[in-house]
Amino acid sequence: DAGIQVDFASIQGGDAPMDGLQDLNDAVIAHYWTDTDFRYAIAHTARLADVDTSLYSAIFFAGGHGTMWDFPENTAVQQAIRDIDAAGGIVSAVCHGPAALVNARRSDGSLLIEGKRVAAFTDAEEEEVQSTHVVPFLLASTLNARGAEHIDTPNWSNNVIVDGRLITGQNPQSAASLGEALRDALLA
Repeated sequence: DAGIQVDFASIQGGDAPMDGLQDLNDAVIAHYWTDTDFRYAIAHTARLADVDTSLYSAIFFAGGHGTMWDFPENTAVQQAIRDIDAAGGIVSAVCHGPAALVNARRSDGSLLIEGKRVAAFTDAEEEEVQSTHVVPFLLASTLNARGAEHIDTPNWSNNVIVDGRLITGQNPQSAASLGEALRDALLA
């Protein structure tokens, strides 16, 4: 509605994997989940390594537990973050999406999140869903270990942190607010 072009990419391209945990009681999620154009776009994503990041002002990493394995070491993910950041763009992520940030480096080699305030799925939320021994690392603890200041709020509360050109959200309840913050930053 804001006139911002949105394109979808995934690591392998094609049909983006979904975690099956879409909350259709959330009006925003329900709206998009029933939108045929959106569903088509998700089923026909570009391969991230093939995307010309110079055409974009921002990148957003959605969550889902699979991102904990897929994002941290993926060269296309890391290159896209570096390119967008170097061009003065916005890097954003929600829930487990900030797994893309744990190893992200700026073009000068420094960690993107070092000294930054961030939100991501908390260790307490991971414990509540009984996945602390399933995931390869605890996201919030790892972000802190990499020099970020992870700001958490009570489990399942809406929490979005904007720190310059880095916008992060804690959990699925933060997704709509993160989208609004990203929209506002792009239109500023």
